[in-house]
Amino acid sequence: MMFSRDELIKITGAIVLKDEVSPELTFAISTDTRSISSGDIYLPLKGASFDGENFINKAIEAGSEAYFTTKNNICDNSKLVLKVKNTLDAYLKLAQYYRHKLNPITVGITGSSGKTTTKEIVYSVLKEKFNTHKTFSNHNNEIGFCQTVLSMPTNTQALIVEMGMRGLGEIELISTHLDPNYAVITNSGTAHVGRLGSLDNIAIAKCEIAKGLKQNGTFIALEQDIIKKHVQFNGEKIYYTLNNVKIIEKAPSYSKFEYKNEIYELNVDGDYNIENSLSAIELGLKLGMTPNEIRKGLASYKPIEKRWEVEDIKGLKFINDSYNANPDSMKASVKAFLDSYKNPLVILGNMGELGENEVQYHREVGEYLSKLNSNVKYLTVGNLAKEIGDILTSKNFDVTSFDTNEQVACYILENLDNRYTIFLKASRSMQFEQILEEIKKRDI
Repeated sequence: MMFSRDELIKITGAIVLKDEVSPELTFAISTDTRSISSGDIYLPLKGASFDGENFINKAIEAGSEAYFTTKNNICDNSKLVLKVKNTLDAYLKLAQYYRHKLNPITVGITGSSGKTTTKEIVYSVLKEKFNTHKTFSNHNNEIGFCQTVLSMPTNTQALIVEMGMRGLGEIELISTHLDPNYAVITNSGTAHVGRLGSLDNIAIAKCEIAKGLKQNGTFIALEQDIIKKHVQFNGEKIYYTLNNVKIIEKAPSYSKFEYKNEIYELNVDGDYNIENSLSAIELGLKLGMTPNEIRKGLASYKPIEKRWEVEDIKGLKFINDSYNANPDSMKASVKAFLDSYKNPLVILGNMGELGENEVQYHREVGEYLSKLNSNVKYLTVGNLAKEIGDILTSKNFDVTSFDTNEQVACYILENLDNRYTIFLKASRSMQFEQILEEIKKRDI
């Protein structure tokens, strides 16, 4: 998106400290001096450990002649200097302006787990009918929101924005600047309970997505009492549930199911992926898509990196689902794996951000897994994952616990053969990709 000088001033409410540019000149927004060019205006963001205003001189040196500031300093060689109270607020206002200028169908998506997967499934469906733009990867904070919106091509017909949060008020901030036509909550669970303090606070935070939802819009969510309790929206609400699904076939990397008298297929397994796809089906139907268009979109979905990523390494088959983990997603993904694969081996790592009850949450996962397939071997990595292993050991499961990823890689190479399919699940902080890298570089 290119903004004129007058647009920049009007949208952000900036005070002009210096103006030596032609009124016809337009600017792209850049927040990174490493990629800035002469046609950009530098917008310095601030964080807990950085201040972009310290790099204004670098932006000028890189060729930019325009920048925002919260101070009164005017750099040499600058031609346009705009002062604002808060640069993030200015960024949000610019994104909101461009969202309304293009006015695509807008979809906001959040949830304790599955939001990135759901965003990708929704994108796969909507692109069958609309020119669709989405949040890149999991860039789901307020800065990622601005980047997503401002990178929209001018022919965008549908915009999908993933919304994450670290605390109360953050999803509301994004939602009220997006003004979505549709809001989706995949679920409300235990993720971030360490930050939010209670399950109710998590649901309240997720339901903030409805704060910006247009009154003639539609709220779509998993049917959970805690979501119904806390959502504040008087418009149309659609709740979906796996209870209304007839699962026809499950196989490795494949699911076939019936929903609302139509048959759909996914090239991934797991009941939770079927559940995630229901919001995409509901959205497609609301937007006038045919069942055939929705079917085609669901069939084209492919998991993104470290989400059910299948890889063969030295004759061993790995399924890496270690992008992130919380108790709900760990239970669901391990169950999906055990339902579909013979000779399973599961590697579990610590789950983060669970607060003072983190040990109990890990032990609850162990209790849940102990009621599933007993013909499975478990490996755990880390002190908290060992709590899962201890419960499983007490239920007579075969469990071995390790302190490091390197130890696990050595064990796999020394003890396993190609009979096994190996599943990896942990929080991102455990860096489980190191296990695979160690196996690749070691000799058998």
